[in-house]
Formats: sequence, C-alpha cells, structure tokens
Amino acid sequence: MAQPAAVFMVVGVIVLAIFINFSIHKIEEGHVGVYYRGGALLSSTSEPGYHFMLPVLTSFRSVQTTLQTDEVKNVPCGTSGGVIIYFERIEVVNKLDSSAVYDIVKNYTADYDKTLIYNKIHHELNQFCSSHNLQEVYIDLFDQIDENLRKALQSDLYEMAPGLTVQAVRVTKPKIPEQIRKNYEAMEGEKTKLLIAIQKQKVVEKEAETDRKRAIIEAEKVAQVSKIQWEQKIMEKESEKKMSEIEGRTMLLFEFQLRKCDSTPSKRTIEKFNPSCQRKG
Repeated sequence: MAQPAAVFMVVGVIVLAIFINFSIHKIEEGHVGVYYRGGALLSSTSEPGYHFMLPVLTSFRSVQTTLQTDEVKNVPCGTSGGVIIYFERIEVVNKLDSSAVYDIVKNYTADYDKTLIYNKIHHELNQFCSSHNLQEVYIDLFDQIDENLRKALQSDLYEMAPGLTVQAVRVTKPKIPEQIRKNYEAMEGEKTKLLIAIQKQKVVEKEAETDRKRAIIEAEKVAQVSKIQWEQKIMEKESEKKMSEIEGRTMLLFEFQLRKCDSTPSKRTIEKFNPSCQRKG
C-alpha cells in the first residue's frame, strides 16, 4: 500500500512542477505583457517581472514599448513612366506608448506593425512613385522621401493608432535597371567634370578679380601719395608767397616811415617821440 501512495506523490510533485513551470513567465524590461484565453484578448496587462497564469488555458505575448526599428525589405515601386524599381531596405524607427498597448493589440493584434507600418510603407511608396518619374524618384526628390513617408505614416497613426509614434524613416537608394543605372553614372560623371571646370573657372576669375583690386589699390595709393606731395608743394609756394608779401609790406611801411620822418620840420623832436624814425649809424 505504501508504494502506490509514494508513486502518486511523485507523480503529483512532477505534475505540480510542470504546472508551476508553465504558469510562471517573465516580461522583460521595456515590454508589456498581454494575455489570451480561448483566443480572446484579456483586459489585464502586466509590467516587467515574473507573473503567473493558467497554463494551457491562457497564453501571453510580450509587446515592446521602447524605441524599435522595423525593417521593410524589397519594396517594388512603379514610376509614372512605367519603370519598376526596388527599395531594398526601409527602416522605420517607432515607439509604442505603454498606455496604448491594450487598444492597439485589440484592434490590430500583437503584430500590429505588419498592418500599421509594413503595409502602409508599401502603399505610400507606390503612391509616391506612381506620381513621379524616374528622374524625380531616383535623383531630384529622393532626399525628401524619408520625411514624406514619416509624415504620411504619422498622419494616419494619429487617427488609427494613437500612442504609436514614428520617430524617423530611413530609405536606401532604390535599385534601378542596370542599363539605366549605367546611364545615370555616366551622366553623373559628366556633371562632376562640368562642376570641376566651373570651379576652376571661378578660381581663375577670383584670382583675376583679386589682381585687379590689388592694382586699383596700388594705383590709388600712388595717386594719394602724389596728391599729398602736390598739396605740400602748393602749401610751400603759398607760404613763400605770403612771406614775400609780408616782407614787401614791411619794406613799404619802413620806407613810408622814413619819408615821413624826413618831411617833418624838427627831426630830432620826432625821433624823440617816434622811435621808428631813429636811424642807426
């Protein structure tokens, strides 16, 4: 009788261990746990850490709520001219708010990114390509594709899935038919040569302009020196003229005083009161 009881006890311990093993599960940091029972999503969610659930009846999914990057690969795209090109890789950096996990999983399942990001990227890229030619998609407007995709995705997410935010979109250069690619490379080579020639011409023109300005500065400098020298000579001449005029007036005044002194009846009396009439010698 003791042996069957021991067997049942061992079996019970094993079953309990298996039950506990499948009941305990871990939610990693930066994730939120969602639960299903009989295929129906339960309203309860769990934070990071260890949790219990009923095995077999209940299953769980761990949903990331930190910044993540979804990659969409090999997206075909037809331009308005009928050329088919392929975008090899498109990276969508996005973040799901933890408070929005339940509603988004309920509406779009735990694989919400397939509906809200992957499918939307295909749709938006084809919309863009179909309204532009190859030159615009491959060259002229390529630098705008990233931001245009981000805005288009986010605009829809505001209505369809509040709480899911697209931080950035990175698009690699699309693959185009080989012959067209070679033509573009040849064209880019010619553009590069032309740009180099234009830059050389600008350098030559700049050097010529610098030489011209230097010559003008030198000429202005010489002209200013000549002007200063000429003004100095004029000032010297004017100074000499003024000195000559002063000397002439002085002589005239002196002669006038002499004549005046000679014409007076009593020279000694005048010399006494007018020192200018006194003569030396």
